[in-house]
Amino acid sequence: MTSLFLITSFFSFLALILARPSFAAVRANSCRSYCGNLTIDYPFALDYGCGHPGFRDLLFCMNDVLMFHISSGSYRVLDIDYAYQALTLHDPHMSTCDTIVLGGRGNGFAVEQWRSTYFNPTPDNVFMLIGCSAQSPLFQGFPGKHLPCRNVSGMGCEEYYDCPAWSLVGHKKVGSVFGSGPPECCAVPFEAIKAINLSKLECEGYSSAYSLAPLRVDGAGGWSYGIRVKYSVQGNDEFCRACEATGGACGFGSDGVTQLCMCGSFNSTTTCDSGSASSKRTWSLVVALAGFFICMSM
Repeated sequence: MTSLFLITSFFSFLALILARPSFAAVRANSCRSYCGNLTIDYPFALDYGCGHPGFRDLLFCMNDVLMFHISSGSYRVLDIDYAYQALTLHDPHMSTCDTIVLGGRGNGFAVEQWRSTYFNPTPDNVFMLIGCSAQSPLFQGFPGKHLPCRNVSGMGCEEYYDCPAWSLVGHKKVGSVFGSGPPECCAVPFEAIKAINLSKLECEGYSSAYSLAPLRVDGAGGWSYGIRVKYSVQGNDEFCRACEATGGACGFGSDGVTQLCMCGSFNSTTTCDSGSASSKRTWSLVVALAGFFICMSM
């Protein structure tokens, strides 16, 4: 009777050990892969510890709406194009062809310095700054110094002035001509000024549009309004590909830097094929307990 009890107890304990998920397994399975109708894949993630460390604390899912948060504010994510490594963002306080938003309420676009190596607006994204003061850093040295205002991928203020929204704010073209004062609208590529900060630039508002070449449209009414951001993964991207090839999910450690391959029951600093010291220790414990119970039953 005692032997039967010990053997039954052993196998019950063994089943408990094998069925009990480790912390690593719970963490690996908690990586969300969607928000609303948008897929969340590497290098992005919604949960801390998942994805690439350079993209941590970046995306948030609120009521099935995916939000992108950086130092300049929060933006709704309209699309993530993994093939071209680009995101499309929406700022509700950004001007379009139908609405001019003033009062400096727009987010603009500015990222933390450490994030700037991972993403920035695409070269074919134009930012049109509206109602900037004569003292704006944009116009330092005006009129002797040439203004940074110029078309980007065929998009600029001259076409934007034809939008119906300008008639609602009383647009006067006298200010749009260089030499007669700062223009009401100044179109710039992001690389020209590195940050779109309405307060520092002393501007009342802004608009942003991007071009999806080779598609060309006539007139600002047909432009795609939003912020198109190009992202890139710095460092050892081969690590993630090797991890996923062995059935793992890419993540990072508690230090926010070290890349990890999450393999369900354990985390690895290489791939899931490398095994786990913790799983080996578990089996060693099982073997030891098996010997103990067998000896006790004899």
